[in-house]
Amino acid sequence: MKNLVIAIDGPAGAGKSTVAQLVAQKLQYLYIDTGAMYRAVAYLALNSEENFLTAIDNIKLSLTYEDGKTKVFLDDKNITDDIRTPEVTKLVSSVAQEPKVREKLIDIQRDLAKNGKVVMDGRDICTNVLPNADVKIFLTASIKERARRRWLELSQKGYSIEEEKIQEDIAKRDKMDMEREIAPLKQAHDAILLDTTSLSIDEAVAEIIKLCQ
Repeated sequence: MKNLVIAIDGPAGAGKSTVAQLVAQKLQYLYIDTGAMYRAVAYLALNSEENFLTAIDNIKLSLTYEDGKTKVFLDDKNITDDIRTPEVTKLVSSVAQEPKVREKLIDIQRDLAKNGKVVMDGRDICTNVLPNADVKIFLTASIKERARRRWLELSQKGYSIEEEKIQEDIAKRDKMDMEREIAPLKQAHDAILLDTTSLSIDEAVAEIIKLCQ
């Protein structure tokens, strides 16, 4: 197997990050969590004393992979857990629509992928960020199943929120992501559709590994 560039797109809550991390582990590739990068900018927008579009000019954003988990640092502060709050989740789609934010982060992402042996996931990796990727996957699941997964994740972290409300938020986010003017969420013409509604994580990972061989 050559040094592949593997791109995984799909809507919120489809399991992209979990699956991508495991694929990277099995192939001993670098996992690049682009969603976490946009979440970091949303966190910056919520906490910066200046306009985040000004602050991003000097953003110091880095990702590390330790003990099977991607850790996110903003100005040397570990914000890995902070970027997963409901407040950040609500803001991230609108932040991602800002041309300046996308330009800044895409440059970083392309540079990370230039030598191959990477797995990158997000909303527009196959269509926009890495259009020449060797393997392209569009990972999805039903809205109901994605809401259930998100509810479980938040419950385990101590957040109390109704599953029905999460389902409504995911539907709204899907609409926003698909209708945004810049790099909308869509399946690339040469990407392989993988619906994980009835698949376990291990089954989804195995399907992608098979496609890489």
